[in-house]
Amino acid sequence: MEKKLYSEMSANVEKLNDEIQLNANNLFVFGYCKASMELIDLLAEKNIEIKGILDNSEDKQLRNYKGAKVYYPDDILKLVPKSDEKNSVVLVVSRFYETMAKQLRGLGYKGRIEKIVNYNTYSDYSLSDETLNRMIGREQSGERLIKELESKYQNAFKVFFPFNALGDVYIAMSYWYAFAKLKGIVNPVFCVPSKALKEVVLLFGNFQVEVYNQENLDSMVQAAICMRDDRFFIAHHDRPYVVYLHKALYFKMIPLDMIYRCGVYGLSVDAKPMIPRINNKVYKEIEKIPKGKAVIFSPYAKSITTLSENVWNDAVNYYKSIGYKCYTNVVGDEQPLKNTEAISPSISEIRAVVEQAGLFVGIRSGLCDVIREAKAKKIALYPDYNYCDTKWKAIDIYYIDQFDYNILANENIKWEIL
Repeated sequence: MEKKLYSEMSANVEKLNDEIQLNANNLFVFGYCKASMELIDLLAEKNIEIKGILDNSEDKQLRNYKGAKVYYPDDILKLVPKSDEKNSVVLVVSRFYETMAKQLRGLGYKGRIEKIVNYNTYSDYSLSDETLNRMIGREQSGERLIKELESKYQNAFKVFFPFNALGDVYIAMSYWYAFAKLKGIVNPVFCVPSKALKEVVLLFGNFQVEVYNQENLDSMVQAAICMRDDRFFIAHHDRPYVVYLHKALYFKMIPLDMIYRCGVYGLSVDAKPMIPRINNKVYKEIEKIPKGKAVIFSPYAKSITTLSENVWNDAVNYYKSIGYKCYTNVVGDEQPLKNTEAISPSISEIRAVVEQAGLFVGIRSGLCDVIREAKAKKIALYPDYNYCDTKWKAIDIYYIDQFDYNILANENIKWEIL
């Protein structure tokens, strides 16, 4: 989870502390995912144990985290005595708060449902004066920012990447030229919520890019929707801007690449993605990496369930045993895997680093997209979870053809045969 979101989660838990402590015997978390695990860890620091984790996935029903078992959402009606229901609390740290809350209310649950992280600042559905005034203020703030943008980039076509996701932006940019040609767009400016995403955009060309914090970008997106200007484009699929494109996934398995190609951009199914240019920027210590005899591990991802330490320990031990030098790609305060060295190339440097090493082993994250064209052996590891609340596995949605191996990770990976 990003630091800003973790801080928000921590502050909200503190704000709800009295309610949580009072109802700790009937406390639940909705969603078995990395963010929920971080929330459970945070509660554990306060000596608060949850009663269970609610999740719709059949495959997760036998799992548990720190003693908290996974249950179907409708099980909450059996787990909480009727007399205590109004004193129970469900904490939601997922992007799908509205869907989860609606499901619980539809089941007849009458307890509290608390949003712990506000991922979607524009998605307020209440018609209270307070909410309406807040939305109007946000739209006005976004309109002012858009006017400043238009003053700086006159007659530019404004493209918003509203979510800090490397993989989504990589795929979106790979089809940008085909979309721009189709629509006759010649002067785009891309608006992104992080410097890392700016680097991803620049992998595909010398574009104009502006970086905004998430709150400002959300307000610009809301203003863009209200202004209904055909010189705006929101390049994303699973937020309720104008259409609910992601709902097609409830009926059919659609790879993320095709969701962007056909769904977001409206291109034909045979449209070809652009391969990013080779950046001339070179990682300063690249010569220290043994060419073809090193492995770059990437064990961290922002929004998915982590893999067991045993998986990484087994991999490190195996590759060290056959003479490979082992590195862990880290960002910020992330720690390297045991018996590996930390390495921190930038987005524009990582492909060359992987090619120098000769081998990449990473949890399936956006970084895998960034290095998908690297001339090296590449292994993507997938936690066993369903995409959102659909019946499709993450490996079905996120499979990368350019990788040598896409593996549903467990603790029995036979590294010697890969």
